[in-house]
Amino acid sequence: MPDYDFDLFVIGGGSGGVRCGRIAAGHGARVGVAEERFWGGTCVNVGCVPKKIMVQAAEYGEWAREAPAFGWSEMRAGPHDWARLAAARDAEVARLNGIYGRLLGNAGVTTFEARASFIDAHTLDVGGKRITAERIVIAVGGKPMRLEIPGAELGLVSDDLFTLKSCPDRIVVIGGGYIALEFACLLRGLGAEVDLIYRQELPLRGMDGDLREAMAEALLNLGIRLHPGHTPTRVEKAAGGLKVITDAGMELETGQVMFATGRVPNTAGLGLERAGISLGRSGCVPVTIEQATTQPHIFAIGDVTDQLNLTPVATAVGHALADTLFGRNPRRASFQNVPTAIFTSPPAATVGLTEEAAAQQGPTDIYLARFTPMRHTISRQPRKTLMKLVVSARTRRVLGAHMLGEDAAEIMQGIAVAVVAGATKEDFDRTIGIHPTAAEEFVTLRTVTRRVG
Repeated sequence: MPDYDFDLFVIGGGSGGVRCGRIAAGHGARVGVAEERFWGGTCVNVGCVPKKIMVQAAEYGEWAREAPAFGWSEMRAGPHDWARLAAARDAEVARLNGIYGRLLGNAGVTTFEARASFIDAHTLDVGGKRITAERIVIAVGGKPMRLEIPGAELGLVSDDLFTLKSCPDRIVVIGGGYIALEFACLLRGLGAEVDLIYRQELPLRGMDGDLREAMAEALLNLGIRLHPGHTPTRVEKAAGGLKVITDAGMELETGQVMFATGRVPNTAGLGLERAGISLGRSGCVPVTIEQATTQPHIFAIGDVTDQLNLTPVATAVGHALADTLFGRNPRRASFQNVPTAIFTSPPAATVGLTEEAAAQQGPTDIYLARFTPMRHTISRQPRKTLMKLVVSARTRRVLGAHMLGEDAAEIMQGIAVAVVAGATKEDFDRTIGIHPTAAEEFVTLRTVTRRVG
């Protein structure tokens, strides 16, 4: 039997890779993990964590503007100190970055701050050092992409937001997904004039239709200028900064342009062909339900697989894989009923099936509420909350839940437990609500808005 340097080697020190390596080491495996950029990956360093800190910063401006309605006459919004926020944000990111590294060290994992690439199916070049492993996990994540149009190099991508020295006076954000909407909202909240360009009629393609409509209205209420149905064809320099030209002939002059048009797997330069691993669309690594690649001893987890690109999913899959390989507990993480949130202003959250998907499975009852939350009956701000349940007319099981409004992410985490557990509409109905809250609406919806399917 070959004598390998490691039982398991993980390429990538993001959330999924760190969890997989740490749990495997806890089961007694000899584990190595290589990370070439920063421990914690995108989420900790240039994604979820620093983004949400900036979202929270933007919210304070809104609260200050609303405060006089509640009797706080001395509160005011602005001017905002971008540099002070950036320093606090970067300090927290550095703290978390260090924690990820220590988690591996404390678990007995050997770490390498270096790039790893394949020499052959069991051998890696790790920062110039030749290392062998019985099993290998690819957990290199993804990276933001620009549209392939003239002048694209003039625009920013999401990573670049965290290196800006000041808030742009005006910015065009290109894209209609999570990242585009979140960055558009936080930049608007911190003082930028924001134009949002996307190809579809509504933002958040693939999500529930009512939620998409409510989100478009919320963006407009925030003062973001929406340009649906446009595809940028080029970016060029202009006297005031930059100009974006679209296929419909629209021209927008702006100070900055940000591409939030998706991410691609970060597989370039890994030498996967030398290991006999085939790639799929956009350079992703296709895997089996056991997360195995075309080489049965090489696995891939997280965004590099382009399955369900969410940090908690990568973490859960990495943990399950380590348990399967070394913990004598073969199991798989579920990709069904995964809750998720969009940290816009106000935020949105969802779990389970959309109305459109549920209707394809059979008759479906829709319960829908739309109302002004208590805070804004006083502030008079034009913010609405939307709450929706998607229920099988045959089994009465709640197939999906969707919300736009304050605390949506916090509320949806609890609702997700019920959906995953298979709760019925009657289970929701007999649950006592907490009053006065928005969350109680999920257990007081009584009237079917419509039946579809």
